[in-house]
Amino acid sequence: MTDTPLGRSAKYTILTTGYTLSTGPGVAATVSYVTDGEYHVIVDPGMVAGRDRILGPLAELGLGPDDITDVILSHHHPDNTMNVGLFGQARVHDHKAVYRDDQWTDRDAEGHELTPSLKLIRTPGHSAEDITLLVGTDSGVTAFVGDLWWRPNGPVDDPVAPDHDVLLASRLRVLATADTIVPGHGPAFPADDTAPR
Repeated sequence: MTDTPLGRSAKYTILTTGYTLSTGPGVAATVSYVTDGEYHVIVDPGMVAGRDRILGPLAELGLGPDDITDVILSHHHPDNTMNVGLFGQARVHDHKAVYRDDQWTDRDAEGHELTPSLKLIRTPGHSAEDITLLVGTDSGVTAFVGDLWWRPNGPVDDPVAPDHDVLLASRLRVLATADTIVPGHGPAFPADDTAPR
C-alpha cells in the first residue's frame, strides 16, 4: 500500500513561517491553510508573535475562523497547538481521534483520508504521537510534518526525540512520498537528497 494521496486537487498557503531560536524562548510555529473542495484546514495553529499572524493572512484569503472545517495537530506540544481555540467550529484531528464540541470519535490517524487528496499517516520520532498530513496538489505531494523536521536544516539530531532511529524511519517514509516538506518551525523545502537525515 502506498502513502501517496490518490487525489491531486488540494491547494495550500503557508499563513506564517515559524522559527526556533532555542527550545525555549523564541519559538513560533509554521501555520498553514490547506483547501480541497469543501474542506478548509489549518495545520498546527501553534505559538506565534500575535494571533494576527494567523488570522490576517487567512482574512486576505477571504476566510474567517468559523470558515475552517478542520484543524490538524501534528503532535501535542504547545508550540504547535497554542491557538487551536481560534477555530471553534472545526473538527480537530490528532493521532488517535477527531474532536468537535463535546464529541470525541476514536480513529487511528494512520491512512485516514479527509479527502482523496488529504491523507494522514503516523510519523513518530519527535514525539510518539506525531502525524503527517500528505497533500496531493497539481504540482506534487506536500508533507506537513510538524516537528519531524523543525526547519530545512533539521536539526539532524533532534534534542527532544526519544529515539533517533524511529525519527529517521519516519523521515525516510515521508521522503519516499513527498516532493515538498513543510516543517514545524521554518519555510518549506524540497524532499530530496538535501533534506537532513
